[in-house]
Amino acid sequence: MIKDAYGHSVKSFQVRVQRQDAPGAAPYWQTFNVEYEPDMNVISVLQKIATMSRTSTGKETTPVAWDCGCLEEVCGSCTMVINGRVRQSCSALVDRLLEDNPREITLQPMSKFPVVRDLVVDRSRMFRNLQRVKAWVPVDGYADMGAGPRQSRGEQETAYPLSECMTCGCCLEACPQFLKVELERKPNESDAEYKQRCGEAYDTEFLGPQAISQAVLFNAHPTGKMMAGDRLDALAGPGGIQVCGNAQNCVAVCPKHIPLTTSIGRAGRAVTIHKIKQIFGGS
Repeated sequence: MIKDAYGHSVKSFQVRVQRQDAPGAAPYWQTFNVEYEPDMNVISVLQKIATMSRTSTGKETTPVAWDCGCLEEVCGSCTMVINGRVRQSCSALVDRLLEDNPREITLQPMSKFPVVRDLVVDRSRMFRNLQRVKAWVPVDGYADMGAGPRQSRGEQETAYPLSECMTCGCCLEACPQFLKVELERKPNESDAEYKQRCGEAYDTEFLGPQAISQAVLFNAHPTGKMMAGDRLDALAGPGGIQVCGNAQNCVAVCPKHIPLTTSIGRAGRAVTIHKIKQIFGGS
């Protein structure tokens, strides 16, 4: 049971939610009273708020919108800023969140991505960045060609932590070099046209540690390394690895404890060697 500063058991707590009714709309705050139960996570708190549809002052309101999928820290879709720190809401336990402030929890959407509604954001920029670095293993067909190249135990142990990335966005929210791009909407511009223009603007911005680490992962793959030059060219281009300021915030907030700074270091070395070879006519 959580106790307050006076030793009293906490029977309920407040949840302050930063809300937004539509993309581009002005954000506002609402507060909800939630009855305490042991072993709650933030998703269960939001489910309780959805059943009430009333603020702490008794005003009727719409249910808070949020995104989630697996509820076991695998899909990455439930990322939000909780008590000022970006994290996964499915694994954010209320008992721990109330240790610092037994009376209140604050929920906000990620600030580096366009808000769709309330706590739901559009993370398509992350997937566009994966396209920029070609973070996949290409195939020529689907016929059975037998076993592929073998990997050593050491190669597997190096690759596995990088493969755990779930594209959650925590590292990008914490990164000071990964900036949100704000474009004014043109008159009579459709949603698709505006989204495409935003995507093109993002293509010159910092890729972020997530895309850099995935480029390192696929460059180390026995088949994927055939496209290593293309990935290194992308990392050396506009918004590439040279933008990284080595703040190391990314590795501090990654819920999967992926060695992102190690990946960035490896990528920086590989890009340098690649460009030197290009200067002197190498492959």
